[in-house]
Amino acid sequence: MFNSLKPKPCWLHKCLSTSAPSSKPHHYDLLLISSLKSAATHCSISHGRITHCLVIKSGFASNPFIFNTLINMYAKCGFLRDAERLFSSSPNLDPVSYNIMISGYVKSGRFHEARGLFGQMPMKGCVSYTTMIMGFASKGYWREAIGIFKEMRYGGILPNEVTLASLISACSDFGGISICRLLHGLAVKVILDEFVIVSTNLLHMYCVCGSLKDGRDLFNQMLEKNFVSWNVMLNGYAKAGDVELARELFEKIPVKEKDVVSWGTMVDAYVQVDWLSEALTMFCAMLREGVEASDVMIVDLVSSCALLSATLEGFQLHGRTVKAGFECYDFVQATIIHFYAACGRVDLAYLQFEVGVKDHLPSRNAVIAGYIRNGMIKQARRLFDEMAERDVSSWSSMIAGYAQSEQPNIALQLFHEMIACGMQPNQITLASVFSAIASLGMLNEGRWAHEYVQNNCIPLNDNLSAAIIDMYAKCGSINAALEVFCQIRGKASTVSPWNAMICGLAMHGDANLSLEIYSYLERRHHIKQNSITFIGVLTACCHAGLVELGEKYFKRMKSVYNIDPGIKHYGCMVDLLGRAGRLEEAEKMIMSMPMRADVVIWGTLLAACRTHGNVDIGESRDLNSGPLPK
Repeated sequence: MFNSLKPKPCWLHKCLSTSAPSSKPHHYDLLLISSLKSAATHCSISHGRITHCLVIKSGFASNPFIFNTLINMYAKCGFLRDAERLFSSSPNLDPVSYNIMISGYVKSGRFHEARGLFGQMPMKGCVSYTTMIMGFASKGYWREAIGIFKEMRYGGILPNEVTLASLISACSDFGGISICRLLHGLAVKVILDEFVIVSTNLLHMYCVCGSLKDGRDLFNQMLEKNFVSWNVMLNGYAKAGDVELARELFEKIPVKEKDVVSWGTMVDAYVQVDWLSEALTMFCAMLREGVEASDVMIVDLVSSCALLSATLEGFQLHGRTVKAGFECYDFVQATIIHFYAACGRVDLAYLQFEVGVKDHLPSRNAVIAGYIRNGMIKQARRLFDEMAERDVSSWSSMIAGYAQSEQPNIALQLFHEMIACGMQPNQITLASVFSAIASLGMLNEGRWAHEYVQNNCIPLNDNLSAAIIDMYAKCGSINAALEVFCQIRGKASTVSPWNAMICGLAMHGDANLSLEIYSYLERRHHIKQNSITFIGVLTACCHAGLVELGEKYFKRMKSVYNIDPGIKHYGCMVDLLGRAGRLEEAEKMIMSMPMRADVVIWGTLLAACRTHGNVDIGESRDLNSGPLPK
């Protein structure tokens, strides 16, 4: 049934049926056209066919405008064969007929037929080319869209604003800054840059390319701005992390142009930089302005509260969720469960699960993950065993739980059960499996699992690659670890695989190769190092006795990479200085630590004193500064 507020084809049919075809009132052709357009709008093929019959009976089938409207109706309703039959039956096709058929082919994904028909057109104009460019661009075929645009330009046909806007949109996801500037220059040359649809798409492309300066210059030059233009520029600042500039622009947006997207973009900008308090303040200001929050916005905020363990703010958002009526949405319920579990309130997470939809799989998975996160593996297993249906997330959570709780045998047992029941693991599952194998040192099992990954064509992401490298290193096959690392290092976008290789080589005593790989990593400026990187580096320096180099890297942690040394880094330095016989410096290092030294660090110092025959430091140190090892 159609919405009663919209015009219905049946209304037109009554008018048409009451008008005798023989009399043919002067408005009869307009009624036929209106009826066909209404059928196309509502995708009502039955009403369209009835109108088609009336067209034939009334003798209007030869009317070019009605004929094209008929083709359009069949194409819009998805009945392309009927449209093709009509199209093929006419000896007097015009460019509009071709454009309608081409548009129908493109929208249904039949690009080969669209290209063929386009090639047969006796006369191609701007609309024909634009139809092709828009169609290919909308489906992601940007190379084809650009190729058609080149044909258009070689044919001497000038684009219009829709053509250029479609082309810019097609290039946004792949083009660099040079292509963006080229298209901008073309827009200026053909005097289309003043159209808001063109300038806004150019603005979006500049922001996607990361050239905010060019984007800002264009934005400031725009004579006309709509709410989309404001939101595109605002989103560009937000994605780049320029929160202050985003807020400054947000305050300049005219009230009539400020919509839920503007507010949501600003809230998300604060969330991205972990400014949760500001995000919530902005959220409350939005509500005061009478703008309704979307379920997606609330989910993003609750997820941020989970990441930052912001319990109080999460409570408030839960209340807002209930008030807005979003709590009944399954994905919102799962997010709230995850939030409570992340904040250590497993009781409230389970309560939310109990009062919600219990057969919602993501919610059940969220409770299981919450139990595991809080070390309640037995409760997680009980809920897992009760599940009538399990997905890959259910299995992955349990396998990870056992691997993390030092029960790797059970993790591997579950993994084999998972495969036996026909469930294919994903990269998250397999990373936990390789971690369990590494804990057990089972090289043969590790090789089998690696072969499983290869045979099932499971793509290696950085975490899975790191887990495989770490497994081979801990199982004693450092050459296999190196082989995997060499295969993936060019594709790695994060530091995880590099860390696994650096630490693995350091653990095997191959300090020189470990530090050589680290030197390669330093030249990859797009990969951000972390604290684990320096544990491997300092361990390598320790094994090689490279005291000065170790001290240099220890200082660079903070001065260059802004990483605060942790207790393990201090432990490596104490070990490094102790092995070199520089015991007083090692003791000073312990005394300068911002945290209390543990048994391992004091044991390292005393072992060095024993090795170098220096008992004075052990006897003279402050007994209250840390516990003595037994």
